[in-house]
Amino acid sequence: MSELRIPPHVLTEIGSPIREKRLSGVDELTRIAAGADLQLAAAARAVLQRMTEDDSRSVAASAAASLERTAVRLNPDRIDFGQVTPETPRLAAEVAVDGPPLAVAAATLTVSGPGLRAMLDGRRLHIVWQPRSDWLDGSVTVRGPAGWADVRVTGQIASGPMSTTAVEARLRAVDSLGGLRIPQVTVLPPDPPVRRRRRAGTAVLAGSLVALVVLGGAGVAMALTMRDRGSPAPVAAPTPAPVSVAPTTQLPPSAVAREPLAKRIASVDKPTVAGTIKVGNEPEGLTVSPDGRTVYVANQSARILSVVDVGTRQVTSVKLRDTPRFVTTSRDGKLVFVSMYETDLTGSGVAVIDAASHKVLRNLVTGTQPYALSIGPDGKLWVPIHSAGRVEIYDPGTMKADGRIQTPPNPHSVGFSPDLMRAFTPDHESNVVSAIDMGTGKVIRSVPVSNAPHSLAVSPDGRRVLVAAFGANAANLIDASTLKRTGPFKVGKEPQSAAFSADGDHGYIVNEGDNTISVLDGHTGKVTATVKVGHSPRYIAVSPDGRSAYVSDGEDDTISVLRVGE
Repeated sequence: MSELRIPPHVLTEIGSPIREKRLSGVDELTRIAAGADLQLAAAARAVLQRMTEDDSRSVAASAAASLERTAVRLNPDRIDFGQVTPETPRLAAEVAVDGPPLAVAAATLTVSGPGLRAMLDGRRLHIVWQPRSDWLDGSVTVRGPAGWADVRVTGQIASGPMSTTAVEARLRAVDSLGGLRIPQVTVLPPDPPVRRRRRAGTAVLAGSLVALVVLGGAGVAMALTMRDRGSPAPVAAPTPAPVSVAPTTQLPPSAVAREPLAKRIASVDKPTVAGTIKVGNEPEGLTVSPDGRTVYVANQSARILSVVDVGTRQVTSVKLRDTPRFVTTSRDGKLVFVSMYETDLTGSGVAVIDAASHKVLRNLVTGTQPYALSIGPDGKLWVPIHSAGRVEIYDPGTMKADGRIQTPPNPHSVGFSPDLMRAFTPDHESNVVSAIDMGTGKVIRSVPVSNAPHSLAVSPDGRRVLVAAFGANAANLIDASTLKRTGPFKVGKEPQSAAFSADGDHGYIVNEGDNTISVLDGHTGKVTATVKVGHSPRYIAVSPDGRSAYVSDGEDDTISVLRVGE
């Protein structure tokens, strides 16, 4: 969007070398972005996005906060349909779309989850679940010029019938709790089949819209219908006579402050295993896409990359030229990068894959034995080269090498502290962690750690580095600013991989030798829990929203799904 529509005095303010004037310009852009002129609002948000990279931290932070205030918001941002009986025909809920006028302009929907359908009607998002599988863990995303927001949708099919009398009793129980008002409802039996040819790929809302009733936080939802004034009528079978009608009331509107997803989800002291997903032969590295909808798994003994749809648990395979080892994605999720090498160290390189088409775009030639690669804050690809004692940097746009940084032998992974402009690598054979100045490309200091550091992770705030020491059955913590180390902290056998929760309050260490995950307090290093997973776990990745983590089980050819946040 061109900046020509922005008022000249605002352009002057944001271009000023004086920080206070630029801050004033951010305030003006915020006001414009919240206005009714959609083209002007979109232009203002585009300028605010650029200003999040301002040299002044206060200006950059103010621009980021303005983008949040003028972004699309969904209220509520989670729907739990609870346990339903197998014969339940459908359940539905209505979500309010909040934000400035730009929030609903040219918005599109993305739906992930078996049996989920959605329809956007102005500022109302209608979500319908037609139960098809034993459990649902999906989402609906609204995306447009004012950013994106999503609703997590969960549910489960339970055994045993639920009678009309029981439904009505639960409704009365909810009404008696106080603090929760119930909309007008009607209990519906299953619909008769509708013979209608539908165009493939089109989301059709079959049946009347139904309202979600939550029992005092217990998350129980019934198949109910709500009178929906002024909304377009979906395709429906004839509605039967109501069994009973509760008094007509409306849920009160609630103000929802838009926050980053990681701040809305609290990690738990003891995660639980929610299930497993079958992937390729001997999964090793894995990563979660930036939108949290896809898990990419490198399968060492199959020469394939498994692409796992989180909502449906369907797995697609992408054939690779050489043995895949580790995987990461670009910051926008459009590209997937897979490090590869054979047992005899031939075939060393990185496969570049288009995330939308699953096509291999190019195979980059790297140094020998590329390890756990990662994308830096600047969007460039950092590849630790195990057998050469260096990190190679590539520009994903040009697919060309952009620099080399020598480290002690031998770097296994790389993590970043954007605020401090530092990168960190665990140097396995040297028993140190290298702290690298990203501006100069030089190693600032080599921090001694426990024996054979195999992997590390940097906390979301960029202040702490968690190190998995394979040879010591231990973990270390490093202050990213002072470079002081604490620990060792005793974990399981042969720790392979490290990760932080999305809120930074917990750390996770994958212990291949005893098939466990050690959960640590992310600040003190104290172990809070030990969780059993599959055989020979190798790697862990946490979803961006902080709710789930995924562990590759090398001997089971599966990934374990952990619930790590709530």
